[in-house]
Amino acid sequence: MKKVLIGFCIIFLLVACATKKENIKKNAGLSQPTSNQVETEVKKTTKWDKEGEKGLNKENIGEEGLSEKSVKENSIMETKSVKDAIAEFSSHNIHFDYDDYKIKAEDIPYLESLAQWLEKHPSYKLTIEGHCDERGSDLYNLALGEKRANATKDFLVSLGVDANRIDCISYGEEKPLDPRHNEAAWAKNRRCHFDLTK
Repeated sequence: MKKVLIGFCIIFLLVACATKKENIKKNAGLSQPTSNQVETEVKKTTKWDKEGEKGLNKENIGEEGLSEKSVKENSIMETKSVKDAIAEFSSHNIHFDYDDYKIKAEDIPYLESLAQWLEKHPSYKLTIEGHCDERGSDLYNLALGEKRANATKDFLVSLGVDANRIDCISYGEEKPLDPRHNEAAWAKNRRCHFDLTK
């Protein structure tokens, strides 16, 4: 009986080894998979398999939770970039020559980038503040500040910004950046400042 049992085990092992060798030959690249087989294998890999590599799975984050989280993160990034852009535009002024309101060539790239940003963010409005140095009468400087703000507005409108989204205000010499009484201070004070709001 032992001999029969041992013989049976040997036959079973031989058959199993032969079957395994046959499977190895089939999988050794002797035949290329069809496109349908490849698509089937790709479909078996789900979003959750990919997310599992990052430590995410259905058990600890539901499909809705993951999409809400992604939307929230994108919203925060968008908000952050908008805040950064507003801070950057608000910290930059364009400057003018004495008793002049012509846009300088060096300020054109800045105004172009401002126009592009406004085009991408149609819910924002722009206020342009015109400023002057202390020389000249109050009335004259108010008028010159207004000309500077309007010249800047006209330039932005020529770049495609809707005129209804831009307000102009003149402060004349009332809000100097630099309170000193010299040419360096006056050059800083002859400017247009930008304020973006919703």
